[in-house]
Amino acid sequence: MRVVSLLPAATEVVGALGLTEHLVGVSHECNFPAEVNTLPRVTHCEIHNSGLPSAEVDRWVSEQLAASGSLYTMDEALLQRLRPDVILTQRLCDVCAVGYGSVMELAATLPGPPQVVNLEPSRLGDIFEGIGRVADVRGHQGSGDRVVGALEGRVEEVRRAAAAARTRPRCFLMEWIDPPFCGGHWTPELVEMAGGVDPLGRVGCDSVRIPWESVVEARPEIIVLACCGYSVERTLRDVPILQRSPGWGDLPAVRSGEVYVVDGTAYFSRPGPRVVDALEILAGVMHPSLFAGRYPDRGVIRLPVMEKGAVG
Repeated sequence: MRVVSLLPAATEVVGALGLTEHLVGVSHECNFPAEVNTLPRVTHCEIHNSGLPSAEVDRWVSEQLAASGSLYTMDEALLQRLRPDVILTQRLCDVCAVGYGSVMELAATLPGPPQVVNLEPSRLGDIFEGIGRVADVRGHQGSGDRVVGALEGRVEEVRRAAAAARTRPRCFLMEWIDPPFCGGHWTPELVEMAGGVDPLGRVGCDSVRIPWESVVEARPEIIVLACCGYSVERTLRDVPILQRSPGWGDLPAVRSGEVYVVDGTAYFSRPGPRVVDALEILAGVMHPSLFAGRYPDRGVIRLPVMEKGAVG
């Protein structure tokens, strides 16, 4: 069976199932597991790796969606040559992948036509269900059960340990800095499972733009900068924007040095197996005494305490 993945998370699911050899094409953003980096890229985004400031990226996304409803283009000629039997995609978020309607229209013109598998997770349980669905398509339900079972075991380990925590800190997970976006879908759920409360998160719903004043009013005790599609290095470039924001230096998280930068694109933005890594990251950040030494280093950066009046 020949599989094309239009979604980085779906590519990671295929890899976790041990079925990478069936992939014949992936999106321009798919980069894990490493072996997919040699595969043909069937999608394109005009500003991918453009280096634009975050505010300009947000503006371009809004304008492009309003004008055309899509941020991405598909290489139709390449897809014709690849002759996929299955296309893995999603219709949860037009910012994350090619619009679902466009995929369905193109699939109808391809030889076969290929089966289009929609992965549309809003919660952690939906992510696990999607892994099983991909396994079913390939006739590997046993592999799906094993992968999901192992992930669920890790989740339960975090739940049990976090239940012993004496406090549940207010942990604001920020999905974009300029302009500010709160966490949505599965991320506030992860905060809760790890033993905290996201005062601004929207469980099972889209991440949305919020006024900076809402962050100041929420007075988070911990801030996790998990910018959608950004690495730690790219997110660090936007930290001075926060440091110049009114009231930043007075936030409890800032005063106590509890501001963390994480790899959003690897662990938080993609609804695939590594979302459990995100859960373990949050647990270690919020309750270090309970989780110290349990998990591998995943590149989390703790920002130094700013001297009062300093600007990054």
